Amino acid sequence: MSTPSTSPYGKPPRGYRLPDATRLGRAVLQVADLTRSIAYYERVIGLAVLDRSGGTALLGGEGGPPFLELHERPGARPMTHLGRLGLYHFAILLPERAALGRFIAHLGRMAAYAGMSDHLVSESVYLTDPDGLGIEVYADRPRGTWKTRGREIVMATEPLDVEAVVADGAGEPWTGAPAGTVLGHVHLHVGSLAEGSAFYHQGVGFDEVVWSYPEALFLSAGGYHHHLGTNTWARGAMPAGPDDARLLEWEILVPSLADAAAALASVAATGAPVEETPTGGVARDPWGVGVRFRAAP
Repeated sequence: MSTPSTSPYGKPPRGYRLPDATRLGRAVLQVADLTRSIAYYERVIGLAVLDRSGGTALLGGEGGPPFLELHERPGARPMTHLGRLGLYHFAILLPERAALGRFIAHLGRMAAYAGMSDHLVSESVYLTDPDGLGIEVYADRPRGTWKTRGREIVMATEPLDVEAVVADGAGEPWTGAPAGTVLGHVHLHVGSLAEGSAFYHQGVGFDEVVWSYPEALFLSAGGYHHHLGTNTWARGAMPAGPDDARLLEWEILVPSLADAAAALASVAATGAPVEETPTGGVARDPWGVGVRFRAAP
């Protein structure tokens, strides 16, 4: 069953509400060439291969657990520059700002192109993988420094103070994603914010926490700035298909099997297709992206 949130932020759904302890598990991507993708995520992003079998690989930071799962589909079409409905980016959360500073310095030494932004609640670096799939690598600011407007968390996109972030790295080398690195959030291109809200807010049970951002809506559990972003920036795009590089599914970890079952039932009540599993279940959003609910180990 859902429990009342202690968060001072956000608009709760009318029915089921995800527990405050909700966090994310894995992002599952379909890629064209597994060996090529592994080389990129190891060399540029600093992830480690924790397991590989056939056309599938699990990656994560130092000591695990895995938070990125790659599935090979030879010849999968790369993401177009206009985007497709589905993945905008998945976001790797580093445990501290110093790690982000070391990562940025590492990108500089590689002469790797990256976009960089200050979102007020976090500081971020943006890249694309060999299939054109979006990646954010970020560090959160302390929650006590986040600003609010009523019950809405204030987010923006401002220039990043790169020198200050790199200085926090204290000149130490980047040796790969450190212990404590996790999947922080997922951001999706959707066909309609209202349709996305109906599925992810009223169905899945996330709170809406940022609703004044242009053509975007951000949702979370437990007062986080966002576990999920949705936007309508890919105007006229079609959903990613079976032969495209894409996000196959992403995983929401809840405290118990009862929570997973309740979330799945709430989604089913919206009319979305769902499938029960021994550890929870899987639903599919209006644009074909799978959302897996699993009781956290």
